[in-house]
Amino acid sequence: MKEGWLYLLASNHDGTLYLGVTSDLLQRIWQHRNGLVEGFSKKYNCTRLVWFEHYPNLHDARAREAQMKKWKRAWKLELIEKDNPGWRDLWHDINR
Repeated sequence: MKEGWLYLLASNHDGTLYLGVTSDLLQRIWQHRNGLVEGFSKKYNCTRLVWFEHYPNLHDARAREAQMKKWKRAWKLELIEKDNPGWRDLWHDINR
């Protein structure tokens, strides 16, 4: 089975959040950044990668996504702040 990635995008610091899952993080974030993903993330300009997590398989990433979709916004903010307190765009870290 393919590996999986769970990620959070933001429109800006403390802005609108989008939670997604993918098997190819680099490609998927590039698609979001270039407006190729229709829907919520495009509508609200969620292009800043502020958090991500790797899973050995896509099934586990999807299960975690289902869990996190039920989370309160405050819990997601806490997760971002813990790992990325400056809300840096992590795209530059993964796109080397």
